[in-house]
Amino acid sequence: MTKIITREMKDGRFERQPNRFTDRITADGSSGYPAEPGRYRLLVSYACPWAHRSLIVRRLLGLEDVIGLGVVDPIRDERGWRFPEPDPVTGATFLAELYRATDPSYEGRVTVPCVWDARTGRIVTNDFPAITTTMELEFAAHHAPGAPDLYPEELRAEIDELNELVYTNVNNGVYKAGFATAQEPYEEAVDALFDTLDLLEERLATRRYLMGDRLTEADVRLYPTLVRFDVVYHGHFKCNLRRLVDYPNLWGYVRDLYSMPAFRETTDFDHIKRHYYVTHEGINPSGVVPKGPIINWNEPHDRARLAAG
Repeated sequence: MTKIITREMKDGRFERQPNRFTDRITADGSSGYPAEPGRYRLLVSYACPWAHRSLIVRRLLGLEDVIGLGVVDPIRDERGWRFPEPDPVTGATFLAELYRATDPSYEGRVTVPCVWDARTGRIVTNDFPAITTTMELEFAAHHAPGAPDLYPEELRAEIDELNELVYTNVNNGVYKAGFATAQEPYEEAVDALFDTLDLLEERLATRRYLMGDRLTEADVRLYPTLVRFDVVYHGHFKCNLRRLVDYPNLWGYVRDLYSMPAFRETTDFDHIKRHYYVTHEGINPSGVVPKGPIINWNEPHDRARLAAG
């Protein structure tokens, strides 16, 4: 694991590798990968925030019987993500096997989430930003009755703009802070992270959700970082200017989301803590997993009182 992270470091800064597989699944099949029920398998880790967002969307849209699911163990070693038992559909023991079957020359870090195609036996995509929007747009004909419109056309420009800020300074920002090996890039990342959290705290003072009174893709992307913040990022990644619980609006907002089954039932704190504290040997060489913090995620949030901003 430490050697893999080293590949993504430059002058003490963490620079995330580009996504290798970027084919698209389309409703009309024009890409060669039509949005067919039962054809694709979403491969995830409950520990990974990028995978977590895809789990939430799959559940919110009622796609559980449309897109299959495979879950890897939260602990990985130099061989990468491992299935607890050989995956019953793909037959793989390690996710790297599916990467090599798709591209025998691939030498980068093996990542989740990714989508595997049973028809071709290949990984279609590990492009995590596109996986959720693909489920929202291309699989629309297969959404459950009453499923929310998480990426409404009239809000897409605003959602995309906010998502870019949140990705750069929050979602990826915690990693830029946690993996930094020099003081300057660490402080730059931490300052940008908390400046953005301050902006989000202000935004959520008058809005129940990031876009007002409706749940959207923007909320799905922010939640996995927030739910891990005090549990992992505050201490393990040295993002410790403030805790999430020190932000009244953000803390109420994340508990509001957690109260929904799609968010709560895809949040596995055991997997999250064991993955970060055991896997990141360069940051936590002892592998000791902390018992805390003690947080009441079911504390009343009182967010329903807010009207659209």
